[in-house]
Parts: sequence; structure tokens; C-alpha cells
Amino acid sequence: MNEFVAGIASFGILLTIAAYQLGAYLRKKTGSVFCNPMLVATATVIAVLLVFKIDYATYYDGARFIGYLLTPTTVCLAVPLYKQISVLKEHPVAITCGVLSGVVASMVSIFLFSLLFRLDHASYVTMLPKSITTAIGISLTEEYGGYPAITAIAIMITGITGHIAAEKTCKLFRIHHPAAVGLAIGAASHAMGTSRALEIGEVEGAMSSLALAVCGIVTVIVIPVFAHLM
Repeated sequence: MNEFVAGIASFGILLTIAAYQLGAYLRKKTGSVFCNPMLVATATVIAVLLVFKIDYATYYDGARFIGYLLTPTTVCLAVPLYKQISVLKEHPVAITCGVLSGVVASMVSIFLFSLLFRLDHASYVTMLPKSITTAIGISLTEEYGGYPAITAIAIMITGITGHIAAEKTCKLFRIHHPAAVGLAIGAASHAMGTSRALEIGEVEGAMSSLALAVCGIVTVIVIPVFAHLM
């Protein structure tokens, strides 16, 4: 089977798209946040590779082209922000403080847990970019000597967790203002959380897009400081 698949250049792309469509269908059919398309797609791809004994390298040879769409897709998130620019103008201080506190909270928590579990430097810096978009996070991990593959997994888990738990977490802590909800989701769970914020409301999606972009920039600026703490 592995040799047969290797001869199909588009196998990786087709499997990925089919798996994601399955997740989207289940999400629409059930309405459950646990039927997250990304989570379903990941589990489906893993299951297919294991059952048919297909090497990951063979799958990735075709699927890697989907990764090229990551950056332009992230840039497109500026559209809802532009539509809600008035909200940004009304609450500049609160929004700035919210984004900065999100980055600091993420970095400090990773630092403290790294001390608690006695992680080495490479493992520590691998986890630092977990709350920003994959394109930036992997580059930062490579620059500071971490493990890019693990960073990608950490970012994915963070995003899926945010997508599933974001709305209920905001309700639990009585965070009701649309801008605050969006900022919290975007700062904590990047693009995947933003996709959930867009489902909640247009203002939430716009603010989450803003937090996603600004948190990425701020993380690039402050990560040298935190990277040298261990």
C-alpha cells in the first residue's frame, strides 16, 4: 500500500481535505464543539496511516503543499478587524492591556511549569510559542534551538483546546463583553480559536484576529528575554 500511495502525488492533499470535510460535516450535523474539524481530521489521517501502514513521509510529500496556504489565510483575518475598526478606536487602552497580559501570562506560565517539571532549555523554548500562529511559532523555535515538530503539536493542541473550551470558559468567568471575549480567545488560542470567535460573533472574531496578529508580534519581541531565563 505504501508503494502504491507513493505513486499518487496528490494523495496527501486528498486525504487531508477529505478528513477535514468529514470533520466539518460532523460538526454541522451534531453541533458539538468536540467535533472540531481539525481534531477529527487529525484523528482520521492518523488512523488511515496506521491501518494501511503508510509512512508519514509518504503522506507529507503531498500534504505539505497545503501548508503554503497558512500565511495568506492568516492575513485574511484582517478583514473582520477592518470591519470592526470602530471598536478598536473606542477601547485602545483596554485592548492593548488585554493583548499584552495574554502574552505575559502565557510566557510566565510556561516558565513556571518548566521549572516545576525541570525541563531542559530546548524543551522550554519549544513550548514558549504555543499560543501564536504556527508560521511564527516554528520559526522562533528553530531560532532558539527547540524542537519545531513538538512546537507544531503544542500549537495545535492549544488551538483545539481553545476552540472547544473558549466560549464556556468565558461564561464561567462571566466575561460577556464581545471585545473582551474575542481578545481572550485570540490571545490564548491563535487562529483556531479565532475561527471559533468568528462563529460566536463578528466583533468577537475581529478582536480575536487583532489579538492573534499582535500577540505574534509581541511574542517575537519578548521571547528573547524569556528564552534566556533557563
